[in-house]
Amino acid sequence: MTDDRLIVALDVADALSGLELAGRIGDAVSFYKIGLGMLTGGGLALAQELKDEHGKRIFLDMKLFDIGATVEAAVRGLSRFDIDFLTVHGDPHVVEAAAQAKGGMKILAVTILTSLDRADLDAGMMAPGDMAEMVVERAARAFAAGADGVIASPREAAAIRALPEAAGRLIVTPGIRPAGAALGDQKRVTTPAAALAAGADHIVVGRPVHAAPDPAGAARAILAEMAG
Repeated sequence: MTDDRLIVALDVADALSGLELAGRIGDAVSFYKIGLGMLTGGGLALAQELKDEHGKRIFLDMKLFDIGATVEAAVRGLSRFDIDFLTVHGDPHVVEAAAQAKGGMKILAVTILTSLDRADLDAGMMAPGDMAEMVVERAARAFAAGADGVIASPREAAAIRALPEAAGRLIVTPGIRPAGAALGDQKRVTTPAAALAAGADHIVVGRPVHAAPDPAGAARAILAEMAG
């Protein structure tokens, strides 16, 4: 049985490209992430086809953020697509609204994007302070607001897992790079094995799989590292 702790990001242009990539990966992967970049390229249709026709699990990474009523309406609409995970920003009013309308989905709250560092937060006029401590505090507040889990850098996974509020909740870590892989636009990264050892339930991998000459082989190599 495929290890669904590995989620592969289908970060390609459109649904046809995503379906072709999933076909190349085949049975090596059972869980896929479809992001905002594919929303206008048939992302929801791809999600439904992978779910209904191929038996895959789906993580819809929309990172919703708006007033509560709008978030609630959007989540209620997305719940019709039988999605497994859906992301929203980790602000408590957003998480609370999403939790009220989630249906069978699990709501994952984004703490701080793994492509950001302290300089980026300063440029955005975010509160001063240690970044790791901010991530953990945002996770605790998201759990209190009803999040089923959080999205966080693997570097903060252990501290989040140690929270009393994290019992029974999910930690999903993007920013995963196998040993020797290029960092790309990610800044707070680690390896698949290290993320799981730190307490992550699922890891999200994009370019190291979809940009590989043999995506299925790349996925299997990651799975082997996870198993080890």
